[in-house]
Amino acid sequence: MQQPIAIVPPVSALGAAPGDDAEMFELAPVALWLEDYSGVRELLDGWRAEGVKDLRAFLAEDSSRVAACSARIRLIKVNRRTLSLFGADSLDHLVASLDKVFSQDMLTTHIEELVQLWSGASSFTSNAVNYTISGRRLDIQLKATILPGHEARWDRVLISTEDVSEREEARRRQAASETYARGLFEHSPVSLWVEDFSRVRQLIEEVRDQGITDFRVFTDVHPEFVSRCMSEIRVLDVNRHTLELFAAPDKPTLLRRLGDVFRDDMESHFREQLVDLWNGKLFQQREVVNYALTGDKLHVHLQFSVLPGHEQTWSLVQVALTDITARKKAEAYLEYLGKHDVLTKLYNRSFYVDELNRLERKGPFPVTVVIADLNGLKAANDQLGHAAGDELLRRIGEVLNEAVTRPNCAARIGGDEFALLLPGTDERDAKLVLDKIDKLIELNNQFYPGMPLSLSMGAAAARAGERIELAVKRADILMYQAKREFYAAEARERRRSAAGE
Repeated sequence: MQQPIAIVPPVSALGAAPGDDAEMFELAPVALWLEDYSGVRELLDGWRAEGVKDLRAFLAEDSSRVAACSARIRLIKVNRRTLSLFGADSLDHLVASLDKVFSQDMLTTHIEELVQLWSGASSFTSNAVNYTISGRRLDIQLKATILPGHEARWDRVLISTEDVSEREEARRRQAASETYARGLFEHSPVSLWVEDFSRVRQLIEEVRDQGITDFRVFTDVHPEFVSRCMSEIRVLDVNRHTLELFAAPDKPTLLRRLGDVFRDDMESHFREQLVDLWNGKLFQQREVVNYALTGDKLHVHLQFSVLPGHEQTWSLVQVALTDITARKKAEAYLEYLGKHDVLTKLYNRSFYVDELNRLERKGPFPVTVVIADLNGLKAANDQLGHAAGDELLRRIGEVLNEAVTRPNCAARIGGDEFALLLPGTDERDAKLVLDKIDKLIELNNQFYPGMPLSLSMGAAAARAGERIELAVKRADILMYQAKREFYAAEARERRRSAAGE
């Protein structure tokens, strides 16, 4: 029902329909109300005469005007189904309980009904909420018609109220379910993409129809096919975390700049994804590289799934991306630590031994080995403290990292001992490397105050068929010879300084 305010008591004998019509009204399977709207008609005509043009705005200004309209509605009679629906024992019981039946938000609904009549309609429809006398909510679909012959006065209006609670409850449950699912999507702690791969499927099937059986070979020969498939993916939606992960201000910006996100190494990963799809693998996992809009590299764990019900078209695909950049950096750092000396940033002894063994097996020969020892480290530690000694080690690391480039390598193999492996290098070319180290040490000493850097070095080359370990021993002997010469020269300098004093 539409009227939320007071109802004039029914006139039970007024306008009683003759025999069959009265029985049909009474036994109708839907709730029926027969009402007199003539008082409403008079009120609306009066407002129109006063110059009211926009009834909706007029009623919205003052809710008492809506109440005034409702108060002028006269209830003539209702049928059995109405009494049963609202839990009333009789018409008098229903009338006495109308304040329980009609909710306060009926005023808004009633405005729309009145506007339809104001506009010249002889019928109106609306959806409203009523309540049974016991307080149970009823979702009502209301339909009203001015009976033929009563269009001038509106004194006979037939209203049906159909209980659509079950349908509306199902709709509310569906809406709640959609809201819940949308919330899970939007607030997921991983990046979620909803994509349409239907065009990609068509392209793959076209290739299959050509008689291609080895898709991997096909993509080797036709790499442009992979690029085309990438361009045919249609992104339908992304969640909030995706915008945060890729540093995008909004969805349109991200979708417009997908070329900045999926580039470089991504194409090779996507090719593997296509191979899996060719083989019928509709759920996939792999680690890939994407890029944020800022240009930062992102390592992500990708989970790709064609959603149930779309296996034949691939028109709805979910892609979940978990940011593993921090983990990858940690793994890279652990790998770095496994091969490098933290203080000098040079390779460590473990890497040196592995590289020595690899060169022993594979060359290329000749391989020159340089053994070097940092002069004065013990004196620096003893006289100035270990911080000063560490500073010397960091500086020698700077020098050797600058002087030695791949495929050569420099390693710290002991406290003050270093080794250089120079594959494909004989003693003459090794001399150039040693000269470069000497020059870099001289330059380094100009920029750092305090104790000067100094290396004692020995170099020896191993030819094809010769054990590199023998070259290591020869280089070690030469290094010790250079070290003795360094300290002898240092002692002579001290004696000269003492004599001069």
